[in-house]
Amino acid sequence: MSAASCHLSNDQFLCSICLNVFTDPVSTPCGHNFCKNCISQHWDISERFECPMCKKVFYTKTELQINTFISEMVSQFRCEAQQKVNSSSSEQQAAKPGEVPCDICTGIKLKALKSCLVCLASYCQTHLEPHLTMKGLKRHQLIDPDENLEGRMCMKHDKPLELFCKTDQTCVCMLCSVIDHKTHEFAPLREEYEGKKAELGKTEAEIQQMIQKRRLKIRKIKKSVKMSTAAADREKAKGVRVFTALRKTLRRRMNELIKEMEDKQETTEKQDEGFIKDLEQEISELMKRSSEVEQLSHSKDHLHLLQRFSSLKADLATKDWTKVSIHPPSYEGTVVRAVDQLKETLGKDMKKLFEAELKRVQQYAVDVTLDPDTAHPNLILSRNGKQVHCGDRRKKRPGNPERFLVFLCVLGKQSFSSGRFFFKVQVKEKTRWILGVVKESVNRKKKITPSPEKGYWTVSVYENICVALEDPEVRLPLQSGFEKVGVFVDYEEGLVSFYDVDHAALIYSFTGCSFTGKLYPFFCSGVNDDDDNSARLIICPVNQSVRSFSMRKFE
Repeated sequence: MSAASCHLSNDQFLCSICLNVFTDPVSTPCGHNFCKNCISQHWDISERFECPMCKKVFYTKTELQINTFISEMVSQFRCEAQQKVNSSSSEQQAAKPGEVPCDICTGIKLKALKSCLVCLASYCQTHLEPHLTMKGLKRHQLIDPDENLEGRMCMKHDKPLELFCKTDQTCVCMLCSVIDHKTHEFAPLREEYEGKKAELGKTEAEIQQMIQKRRLKIRKIKKSVKMSTAAADREKAKGVRVFTALRKTLRRRMNELIKEMEDKQETTEKQDEGFIKDLEQEISELMKRSSEVEQLSHSKDHLHLLQRFSSLKADLATKDWTKVSIHPPSYEGTVVRAVDQLKETLGKDMKKLFEAELKRVQQYAVDVTLDPDTAHPNLILSRNGKQVHCGDRRKKRPGNPERFLVFLCVLGKQSFSSGRFFFKVQVKEKTRWILGVVKESVNRKKKITPSPEKGYWTVSVYENICVALEDPEVRLPLQSGFEKVGVFVDYEEGLVSFYDVDHAALIYSFTGCSFTGKLYPFFCSGVNDDDDNSARLIICPVNQSVRSFSMRKFE
């Protein structure tokens, strides 16, 4: 039974063996008091009869009698202590679900304030007081309430976990340190606690920094979504305007076509109606003449017949209808001509659209320089790294892993693994060339057929043929020779587009690409056949005003 705190509290009311309030107190001849059961068991297991307090030895086992005076004092002590417990119970809160209850309270379990690692028990304010006032109990280690006190004990030796084994990174008891971990390095729990607490502080700071970075990322993503939404709205509005204009153009051209055919039909009908009217008029006059001739032929008057004969034989004022041809109007080719005119009109509109599109993608222009470490030994690069052409002889170059040995090509120094970029190349007077972008991992030593599957997104011109190097290749229209070719890449969108810059026309687009890793600008000068392809590929300079605008707008 635990001691309670009241005005009669004194160490003399506690048995020095069990540390609880006396039960059946007895006095030894030396004057010290113990529970009758405690001192009896102590003497039963000891080799001699001695007082546990003063170590005085008794040569014969003394017959111990209950000390009635102390027993009455203990009874009074218990009564007053219980009254105080009951009073404190009304003031203190009962333990709620999730809180550690007092192990000593009977009936309503109060909320524990501390747990003792020696007693392996938790105490409310009242039952904790002996640990705060008694000399023997003050040495016990108190901690914040812990429901799992057994977890603080060594399962093997049933001792408190007091040390930290740095070798095994685990908590151990004193016996573990000399038996199972005797060659290991140890530290007191408090010392290790301070070190780990400092590490936790650093970890917390790192976590907070990570949280801030992620919050910043969220803000950037939200800003990107906002910008993307605004861009989508602008493009949708532009699309609506364009297709509305196209619909108006189509409707206007259709109405013009219908009106043209209706006008032609109306003209034909009016002409035919005029012919019919003239014919009907002549028929009427001929029928009148026929009637007069018939009447005169039945006349018996010789004089009258002779007088009228000349006038009836005279020619009527009629047309020679054998020379009048009736040709129905021909509508053949009317629709074709109308479609050609529409195509011309739409071509002008499309050119305006591509001019606007080309102007937009050029805002992502980057300054590209050729990388001599990747150039084929036959290629000759300018000093500024902006021009390349094929030489007549193979030069000695270091055999580094980056160098191409089969294709007459070279990469740009700059790599791109996100965002959008655009570069422009002059191909004027060249009959063979390949341009585009490639993966960093493309095979540079063996002959292959370029395709997106092999890491090439390129367009080629050879023998007056333009092709997109897909698998299989896609032949493209080549109405006139290109002078400048623009290459635009949207990494996240998976888009690579090629533009005829001078004619503001789209050459080809690779769509739905899945990019991973770095992309490099790719330039293939082509073989120089009898000076037929001796012109140079020239990287065009970046328009600084457009670039600065792009940087302000998108970075």
